[in-house]
Amino acid sequence: MTRIFNQWRPHPWHGLELGPNSPRIVHAYIEITPFDFVKYEVDKKTGYMRVDRPHRTSSLPPALYGFVPRTYCADRVRDLMDGADRGDGDPLDICVMSSRRITRGEIIVNARVVGGITMLDHGEADDKIVAVLDNDDVWGSVDDISELPQSLIERLRHYFQTYKTLPDEPEKVKVGKAYGFEHAAKVIAAAAADYEDEYGG
Repeated sequence: MTRIFNQWRPHPWHGLELGPNSPRIVHAYIEITPFDFVKYEVDKKTGYMRVDRPHRTSSLPPALYGFVPRTYCADRVRDLMDGADRGDGDPLDICVMSSRRITRGEIIVNARVVGGITMLDHGEADDKIVAVLDNDDVWGSVDDISELPQSLIERLRHYFQTYKTLPDEPEKVKVGKAYGFEHAAKVIAAAAADYEDEYGG
């Protein structure tokens, strides 16, 4: 019997697979949870988790937050967002809704993609894919963002609009409306193709 396993820990961005059924179900590597008062981010060179910064505002992410492995936001992602000059040069961000409390990061989840939110950050396309935990008891059968409560989507949009902005400062990003699964599938495909261009698979 052949046992398949990694002898060494793979890099979470480059060493994990895109997902079992992309673009509907993708892997999400979770960096931060709704319970983290510090923003953690994968160090691109080593793959270890790095403390990016403490949250400077009272806003906490309303969902699990991380990225989709083997994606990269460059020209193809830019072309899908009005007003963008370039992609942000990072893996594609993803927010994952779960009906159960998941309080630790640095985990991999199967995420059922339902849509996304546009975000323009200093001219950079910085899409936020919205997904639900696959097989979740409450959200697992959702196919499109339109099936989620509007209050959840507004909470996500408000978080991304405000999480970098302190009182008396101008807003630093422009958050657009939510989009459904059909457009999210195009964004994921574009980010996967951008990754192939940049890293050669």
